[in-house]
Amino acid sequence: MAYETVLYEVNDRIGTVTINRPDKMNALNQQVLRDLSAAMEEAGRDDAVGVVVLTGAGEKAFAAGADIGELAELDPLGAIALARRGQALTRRMEQLGKPVLAAVNGFALGGGCELAMACTLRVAADTAKLGQPEVNLGIIPGYGGTQRLARLVGKGRALDIILTGRMVGAKEALGIGLVDRVAPAAELAAAVRELAGTLLQKGPAALRFSMEAVDGGLERGMAEALEWEAQLFGLVASTADMKEGLTAFLEKRKPAFGGK
Repeated sequence: MAYETVLYEVNDRIGTVTINRPDKMNALNQQVLRDLSAAMEEAGRDDAVGVVVLTGAGEKAFAAGADIGELAELDPLGAIALARRGQALTRRMEQLGKPVLAAVNGFALGGGCELAMACTLRVAADTAKLGQPEVNLGIIPGYGGTQRLARLVGKGRALDIILTGRMVGAKEALGIGLVDRVAPAAELAAAVRELAGTLLQKGPAALRFSMEAVDGGLERGMAEALEWEAQLFGLVASTADMKEGLTAFLEKRKPAFGGK
């Protein structure tokens, strides 16, 4: 399917979604949100896709925030609707059932940082800059940034980043847990492909249930979270992938997972 503002392609079981507005620093207008939602849905349904990569076109920006012209026209009800649209997209990414890797190739600010945080893992170019600068415009993060940032880096660091509106370089982002890996800018695509290749060797059901266990557990108290984990462990024990993985180990061969 062709999209107006994003590119979507599948190669070697990797579905790559590229925000394609390089002349606008890949700013997130409402059409981009619609296209990203549709592309993520397509990737989620496609059995040929095991891992999804999200990135931005060009070398300057992953996504440099929302479209300011659109924001300037919002009334309170429109702002609520826009926030809910962005939150629905980021939540869908978290619940896709497949790992979503952010290849942060430049500025990831505002909504762009929120998109990156909704990805399963984040790999940043050493030149990348991340941040939630909404306070500089008199607004707050609206696509889940206040919640995910605090969960990733802790309350104090999140408030420091949000309240000052400052940008965080790749090295600092790695140190505080905002990104998971950093690669030289020229090697970013290769580093993301290598990580995707590692994940593609694992059992798809195990990946899906592992992500569900972590995601759902964070929303529960410890006792309830442990029971959640036990239930998912039981579900994975019913899969053909588990039987294949254990049999392959005992037979000293590589498993041939089928995702069932």
